[in-house]
Amino acid sequence: MPSVIIVLVILVVLVFIALIKTIQVIPQASAAIVERFGRYTRTLNAGLNIVVPFIDTIRNRIDLREQVVPFPPQPVITQDNLVVNIDTVIYYQVTDARAATYEVASYIQAIEQLTVTTLRNIIGGMDLERTLTSREEINAALRGVLDEATGKWGIRVNRVELKAIEPPTSIQDSMEKQMRADRDKRAAILTAEGIRQSQILTAEGEKQSAILRAEGEAKAAALRAEGEAQAVRTVFEAIHAGDPDQKLLSYQYLQMLPKIAEGDANKLWIVPSEIGDALKGLSGAFGNLGNGASGFDTSSKERRRQDPPRTDRGPAPRSTHPGALVHDRFIHHRSARGAQ
Repeated sequence: MPSVIIVLVILVVLVFIALIKTIQVIPQASAAIVERFGRYTRTLNAGLNIVVPFIDTIRNRIDLREQVVPFPPQPVITQDNLVVNIDTVIYYQVTDARAATYEVASYIQAIEQLTVTTLRNIIGGMDLERTLTSREEINAALRGVLDEATGKWGIRVNRVELKAIEPPTSIQDSMEKQMRADRDKRAAILTAEGIRQSQILTAEGEKQSAILRAEGEAKAAALRAEGEAQAVRTVFEAIHAGDPDQKLLSYQYLQMLPKIAEGDANKLWIVPSEIGDALKGLSGAFGNLGNGASGFDTSSKERRRQDPPRTDRGPAPRSTHPGALVHDRFIHHRSARGAQ
C-alpha cells in the first residue's frame, strides 16, 4: 500500500511537470525558438503555445522590440592624421528570431564591431573640420552599411547617432582660439559697419539741415528785401505825396552832418558841393522868416552897413544866422573828435 501511494505521487509530479513543459506562454513582442532533439523546429509567437514535453525545448527567447545600445568611445584617425574619440548609439530591432539565433553567435557584439570598423572607414576619408560638421552625413553612411550587413542576421538598424566627437586637447585649444578670433573679427566688422552707417546718417542729416537752413535764409533774405523795398516805396510815395520843397530838403541834409561825424574812423572829410547850396537855401529861408517876424526892412540893413568898423582887437561877435549856427556846431563837433 505505501508503495502504491509513492508511485501515484511520482506519477502526479510527472504529469504536472509534463503540463508545465507542454504549455508555453510567450509575452507580447517576444518570440521563442523551439528545437526538437537539437534541431530548429519552429518559432513560438506571443500567446499560449503547446509543445511536446521532454522532446521540444525552448532554445532562446528574443525581444522583438526596438533596442538602444550605446557603445563606448572609439579612437578614430581622420584624414589629416588626428585621433578623435567618437561615441555612438545604435537603435536596432530583431525582425527574424531564427536568423538572429542561428546566423550570428552574438548580434550585439557583431553590431558593435561592425560599427567601429565602418566608422573608421568613413572618418578616415574626412578631415577634422568636416568630421565635426558632417554628423548627419556620417550617420546616414553608417546606418546604410549597418543595415545592409545586419539584414541577413534578422536585424534592422533603424537609427545611428554620434553622441560625441572629442578631438585632442591641443586641437580643442586651437579651435577655441580660432573661434574666439573669428568672433572678435565679426565684432570688429559689425562695429565698423555701425560707425560707418552712423557717420553716413549724420552726414545726410547735416546735409539736409544745411539745405533747409540755406533755404530758410534765402526765403528770409527775400522777405527782408521785399520788406525793405516796400518800406522804401512807401517812404518815396509819402515824400512824393507831401511834395517837399528845397528848403525842407536842405534842412534835412544839414541834420545828417553830425551823424556823419560820429564814426571813429573818419579822419578825412570830403564835403560835397551840395552842402553850400543847402546852407544858402536854409539861410535864405531863415533870413526871410527873421525879417518878417522882427519887422526889420532894408533900411535897417543900410544902417548896419553905415556902422563904423571895429577898431579893437577883441573877438568878433558870433553870427546868429541859422546857417552859421549849424556850420559852427559842425566845426565844433569835428574839433572835439580830433582832440580826442
